[in-house]
Amino acid sequence: MKKFSWPLLLLLFVAGLLAGCDKDDDELNETITPVTNLLAPAANTFVRLDPPSNAAVTFEWGQARAADGTVVQYEVLFDQENGDFSKPLYSTTSGTNGLETKLVLSHGDLNRIANLAGIKSSAQGKLKWTVNASKGLTVEPATESRVMTLERPAGFATAPAKLYITGSGTEGGTNLSQAVPFKSVSSGVFEIYTRLSAGEVKLIDQTTGTPTSYYIDGVKLLEGTQGTSPTTTPKIYRLRVDFNNAAATVTEIESIGLWIAAENKVKTTIPYVGKGLWKIENTPIEFFQESWGRDERYKFLFTEKNAAGVSSKVYYGSTNSDNQRATANTPLPYFYLVAGPDSRYDYSYKFQTEADKKSVDITVKMQPDGPYTHQVVVR
Repeated sequence: MKKFSWPLLLLLFVAGLLAGCDKDDDELNETITPVTNLLAPAANTFVRLDPPSNAAVTFEWGQARAADGTVVQYEVLFDQENGDFSKPLYSTTSGTNGLETKLVLSHGDLNRIANLAGIKSSAQGKLKWTVNASKGLTVEPATESRVMTLERPAGFATAPAKLYITGSGTEGGTNLSQAVPFKSVSSGVFEIYTRLSAGEVKLIDQTTGTPTSYYIDGVKLLEGTQGTSPTTTPKIYRLRVDFNNAAATVTEIESIGLWIAAENKVKTTIPYVGKGLWKIENTPIEFFQESWGRDERYKFLFTEKNAAGVSSKVYYGSTNSDNQRATANTPLPYFYLVAGPDSRYDYSYKFQTEADKKSVDITVKMQPDGPYTHQVVVR
């Protein structure tokens, strides 16, 4: 009997493996066909962008095919009208991680892409799009592209995550580390109660390495560093800016008064102490004697003046039309301040029992770190 050769067996086994790998490589085929038909939106479509509406545009195209019958992935590319997509302005995979033959982009997304294309706010411009199909390392550009016209709104393509006010005419001065923050009241909308004096006033976004500056020009919010104070003497203002439509509102806060419902008048004016805070200390409180008992209801009267110089009165009170008397354990939301109707008794707060014929400290907080609110401390 012949002896079995282990070295020979090992050699045959390795040769078989290599032959199998060669066979697999021969059978591997990553060939795909390109997308040949873009379906939507139609060529030369016009879209007037309205980001706050949450409207969207759906991009659709026909399928590409893989030679081995497996799945193909898609990437949508955007470029300027004369671009060749070699360095697209923006690209993203389609739905379901690139497997769907459609992509839905909101007007907000398209507004940002239009901004990348150099289309200015409140202006029209053209954008070109196409689709790449891919499998593995194989990428096939579509055989066509389409151009669409976009009209951007007056607002900015991207609003800051946080906004600050700085400059020689502000409470924080020119040191950026002392810039005073705005309150974010909704998407792209910011508000601040602050004192302004003569000098430079600008708004800054510090979320990137280099701060982006904005300024208020009348009722417009503009990008740049040209901002100056609306006043030559120190005054208190509410500034409200909306990046969605590049709008601004400047309102002077002439006074804030403690308004007593039963007396139907302001009992005392609360002085401004800085950075959105009004405070008065050791002010006497005495509930009003009615035939049925002693009335303890109060709220706050803001006297405001708009940019045209017209004064108005706005009551700030409770979110509830009627309230129980406050106690030392009353939850904080009880004291939240919201603008309300011109109603003598409704939406008032009630001093706690211990405040009657005593002195109190009252603080009105129109600050960015939480809901607008107030605090009453009985001495």
